[in-house]
Amino acid sequence: MGGLPAERMGWLGESRSRSVICFRHAMSIDRRQFLDACTAVGLSGLFPGALYAQVAEQEDDAPITTEHVAAAESIAGLSLTGEERELLVENLNENLEQYEAMRAQDLPNARAPATTFDPRRGGAELPEVPPSADGAEVPLPPIDRPSSNEELAFASISELAHLLRARKVTSVELTELALQRLRRYDDRLHAVISYTEERALAAARRADDELDAGTWRGPLHGVPYGAKDLLAVQGTKTTWGAEPYKTQTIDETATVIERLDDAGAVLVAKLSLGALAWGDVWYDATTKNPWNLDQGSSGSSAGPAAAVSAGCVPFAIGSETLGSIVSPSTRCGVTGHRPTFGAVGRGGAMALSWTMDKLGPIARSALDCAHVYDAIRGADPKDPASVDVPFPFDAERSAVSLRVGYLQEAFEGDYDNQSADQKTLDVLRGLGVDLEPVSWDVDVPVGALLNTLDVEAAAAFDELTRTDGVDELVRQGENTWPNVFRTARFVPAVEHVQMDRLRVDLMERAHAVMQDLDVLVSPSFGGGTLGITNLTGHPCVCLPNALRPVEEGPDARRQPGSISFVAPLYRDQHALTLAHAVQQATDIHRRRPPIQ
Repeated sequence: MGGLPAERMGWLGESRSRSVICFRHAMSIDRRQFLDACTAVGLSGLFPGALYAQVAEQEDDAPITTEHVAAAESIAGLSLTGEERELLVENLNENLEQYEAMRAQDLPNARAPATTFDPRRGGAELPEVPPSADGAEVPLPPIDRPSSNEELAFASISELAHLLRARKVTSVELTELALQRLRRYDDRLHAVISYTEERALAAARRADDELDAGTWRGPLHGVPYGAKDLLAVQGTKTTWGAEPYKTQTIDETATVIERLDDAGAVLVAKLSLGALAWGDVWYDATTKNPWNLDQGSSGSSAGPAAAVSAGCVPFAIGSETLGSIVSPSTRCGVTGHRPTFGAVGRGGAMALSWTMDKLGPIARSALDCAHVYDAIRGADPKDPASVDVPFPFDAERSAVSLRVGYLQEAFEGDYDNQSADQKTLDVLRGLGVDLEPVSWDVDVPVGALLNTLDVEAAAAFDELTRTDGVDELVRQGENTWPNVFRTARFVPAVEHVQMDRLRVDLMERAHAVMQDLDVLVSPSFGGGTLGITNLTGHPCVCLPNALRPVEEGPDARRQPGSISFVAPLYRDQHALTLAHAVQQATDIHRRRPPIQ
């Protein structure tokens, strides 16, 4: 649902997928052996084109033989004797029949596995908070209506909430402004897949009627927003950004959209995502970075980040599986909040990885993210992994009261955002925060565990792969879904179970690091934080902290950078509190891209 930013293979570095390595090893053996191996793992009809034709020319109904087993041994990490291969053959042929019986069953994308991932396996517990303390405490700043629509377009949620409640602006005005700006800039941004104008204007009129009558649902009441187009909305297309699904409609509305409806927010558009939640390339275009229109916005929450950055919507709902909120938020210079796994229900959302998918807000500030998270959090009957999580967020809380660690080694050396990250550490020290140097110290092969995403994504879209529907995806080649889905078919089932078991080790070690902290500060793409915390389910707030010039001259384009604050499980408020404190002392998050 929010799997991979466009740069996945680049910033994972040494954590390249073991399954890719296995696949390449398989390709180094004799082609006949490779085709035999395909048959042995049930892939004789998988590959398109010439390769499929060559497999089909073999005896299609021939059973698995000892030769097939011998060819597949290298992938399974085995070395068998001839007698052992003979013993295997009958069982393997029986298994093939069973696999075919399973493939004949209808397994929609929404069907979750019987096993449910629980991040508490690492040792964390749900916090106990008195009901009276649950919920965000955020005062609304008394402001006058801005003098121009341009100023209004970049107002914060708190400011808009005051203006709406004081009836200095109407929801219809804000909704029409958002629609106008989206249409004005989308020929450059390519951030919109479909508009929900009729639904939006009806919701805005309803919000105005309620506000006129003195009914106030909260700070999102009457505020327009956009949603990543992997969230179902009844009566609209839900394309998942992919050619095979570009006319798809789903007869339900995602839980997170229903909760925003209940909060009075106004959905104005379904925003772009890289096809099937990878990158910023969807079936019709590449979504662009408002700070540099020659550059993609990264992804996969490409449209949400671009639209918020350009002042088209005050906030948007994105998703992350392995960087898909953090990466586009960094690229587009906005604030992203990846909540604790399970804190936001995923009913009605495209499934990519049942054990790693998270939904969360992308907005102008941590304070705005707190408003949105407060509205969308909580258990969802449609999502067995979801839980009710308290949120005792207090915008007035001092950063000094937080126990803050930082990945000292990760901030050393030379990397793109090093100077800005050091300045952020200085800001924290200036706020009176005592930074404790820490290390993840996890002796677990994180890169190997990330194969979990590949395998679960391949299962989520298995039929698309087996029917060659992946050939319709715009992106083809090495680092693309079609190749990943096929590669994942070669990950042995035993290895997949071992990934799950080692993942518990990782969760326990990460919990040991986090249990004495309220927040861990990390470079957004350094120290292994992104991969580790997406596997463990820890929440993260990514805030812009740099606008590095990429050209010379007064009108030079600038490249945003970011830093990440990670909190213990179910303590999202700590990361948001620290991010809010930093943003009160700095102004990077208030800068506007030069898209005009």
